Amino acid sequence: MTTNSTDTQAATTIKSTKGRLVAPGSTWRQDFAASLVVFLVALPLCVGVAVASGVPAELGLVTGIVGGLVTGMLPGSSLQVSGPAAGLTVLCFEAVSEFGLPVLGVIVLATGLLQMVMGALRFGHWFRAISVAVVEGMLAGIGLVLIAGQLYSMAGTKAPSSGLEKIAQLPTTLVHAFGTTQARDAFILGAGTIAVLVLWKKLPKQVQVVPGPLAAVGLATLATVLLSLPVAKVEVKGLLGAIQPPTTDAFDDLLSTGVLGTVVAFTLIASAESLFSAAAVDRLHDGPRTRYNKELLAQGVGNTVCGVLGALPMTAVIVRSAANVQAGARTKASRVMHGVWLLLFAALFPAALAVIPIPALAAVLVYSGFKLIPTKQLAGLWREHRGEALILVVTALSIVAVSMFEGVLIGLALSVVKTAWEASHVRLEIIDKGAGPIQAHLTGNATFLRLPKILDTLEALPQDRPVEVNLSGVHHLDHAVRTALENWAAQHSDTGTEPVKVTAHAEPAKAASGA
Repeated sequence: MTTNSTDTQAATTIKSTKGRLVAPGSTWRQDFAASLVVFLVALPLCVGVAVASGVPAELGLVTGIVGGLVTGMLPGSSLQVSGPAAGLTVLCFEAVSEFGLPVLGVIVLATGLLQMVMGALRFGHWFRAISVAVVEGMLAGIGLVLIAGQLYSMAGTKAPSSGLEKIAQLPTTLVHAFGTTQARDAFILGAGTIAVLVLWKKLPKQVQVVPGPLAAVGLATLATVLLSLPVAKVEVKGLLGAIQPPTTDAFDDLLSTGVLGTVVAFTLIASAESLFSAAAVDRLHDGPRTRYNKELLAQGVGNTVCGVLGALPMTAVIVRSAANVQAGARTKASRVMHGVWLLLFAALFPAALAVIPIPALAAVLVYSGFKLIPTKQLAGLWREHRGEALILVVTALSIVAVSMFEGVLIGLALSVVKTAWEASHVRLEIIDKGAGPIQAHLTGNATFLRLPKILDTLEALPQDRPVEVNLSGVHHLDHAVRTALENWAAQHSDTGTEPVKVTAHAEPAKAASGA
């Protein structure tokens, strides 16, 4: 399953640097330098995710700080970096809109506690069994909704509530947006930010020392100031003013079905993203592998703290994690120090956030949304595994059409059905030489899912001819098929010239031959 600030697909495009982990005492310079790089990558993303989620910008920084100082200290994955992720932006925005900001803290707190319980019960490795197609479909659906929603922010207009409405009304909204100077300037500023993000990777390596998101937002901010563009900017409350621990009354909402469903959705998505990100990060270095149960426990501790502070939920983030490895990090000290830099920035320079234009942050998330859609992988998947490609597409479209939680459940259900169907693959070959008994060879896994086809073929055999059924090639014969074969054999033996003969191993052959 796939994750950038939320991008599982980013793992397939990042080249391995094969960093080797060594003793902490000999690596502080590498870790220090890497922490600065990760801080510069994380800063605009933390703020952008918070604004897109409908919460104060400082709360995104709080989650990033907790991801560094709390989760970063815990065992699990040594080089993976945690913080607010674009993959949960849509769900966070819906939760804040429906239940309010105080209840968001309760949801995140419950999510963290549930992750801690699952980690303690060693459920972490089971998340590796989730179909990759479902996770990629989940991220693709998030990407589509994220793109549609943030394009409205780029144009300085309010987005509709549902995913389908966002997409359906987008062309008209963008056309109307160019009718006003403010909306036109905002959209052009956002488009320019996306252009910088796209072109940044093509510049010389010396220039790319500055992370693309930071450069894009910085240039957009500079353009806004120099040109005096009338665009919306980030509202600043200050770090302490933004922190709102959940009130006692907010915990009463945990009894509602909607809040409980959101907790489950947060837990499933955040845990899957984090553990798939861990698998991707493991491919980027030669150091110790991720201990999945401990990583799930660490994510749970981090989300519990975020919930107590009323901040956004966290996941492990592949873009920041990959930047950490590629910058030469050797130990967990780099991710802890990146949390220190975020804390110092939020405490000492909060006014700096007030000059950042919102269209630029929206553009960064539009760019992240596009990276969540596996367009190249989908074509190859369709050629080789059409069932997996179908699950991916249906999951993504279901998230757009219905909601995040229901879309993921639909994808999981389809994955289970597909697996059951493939596991029930069976072949029935009839050999009739014109004389002697008819040979019926059954091979594969004979389950109730293929029972109608098996019975149709057997019942079409001539009633006045002897039949020999060979079950030696059957790997699994379930109760439904065995009972149906017994009934068919008994009926055919009553009307035919002689009893049905069955050659097989163990119980199924004995039962059928007795008929």
